[in-house]
Amino acid sequence: MASTEPEHREDEENAPAEDEDTGAQVAPIVKLEEVAVTTGEENEDAILDLKSKLYRFDKDGNQWKERGAGTVKLLKHKETGKVRLVMRQSKTLKICANHLVHATMTVQEHSGNDKSCVWHASDFSDGELKDELFCIRFASVENCKTFMTTMQEVAESQGKKEENKDASDTAGLLEKLTVDDNKTKEEKQKEATVTDKEDKQTVGGQVEADKKGEPATPA
Repeated sequence: MASTEPEHREDEENAPAEDEDTGAQVAPIVKLEEVAVTTGEENEDAILDLKSKLYRFDKDGNQWKERGAGTVKLLKHKETGKVRLVMRQSKTLKICANHLVHATMTVQEHSGNDKSCVWHASDFSDGELKDELFCIRFASVENCKTFMTTMQEVAESQGKKEENKDASDTAGLLEKLTVDDNKTKEEKQKEATVTDKEDKQTVGGQVEADKKGEPATPA
């Protein structure tokens, strides 16, 4: 009976190695097209970018609840100059904080922990505005101080911007009132001139009519 071992050895010797390129072309079953992904941050510049862990205070349970760990950013809009705070969870990229930084916003160190700080904000991360009390914790005291300092500077700059806008709006309103007032004076002068002219015509017509003994025709 003939042995089949050599044939098996020959098959094993001719079999390609696991990492060997056989040169075979395998066409993909489904062709996927590249899709552009937008984050909504394309028109904004990051002025702060720090890793942290975020918490929100649950009023019903009277306790802090974790919102997620990831990167907190302060983004300044290129056109409007408004600044918002955005934080996404590191793995899922789910937004856990999203709110504007206003002039009245203040950030305070969390009592008992110099790596954490707290602040109030009208947050929009869940798709609707909610008043939230946030607490954020950093890996170092330096990062916490950097966050607090930057937030304070942004709030102050937004306050100055709002003051300048109010002053500009007031100046524009006063200018409009001045223009309208001048226009009203011109219109009054024009109306007075027309009335005076009509009165003269009426008087002149009455004089002529008196001479002829006929009633004057209205101008």
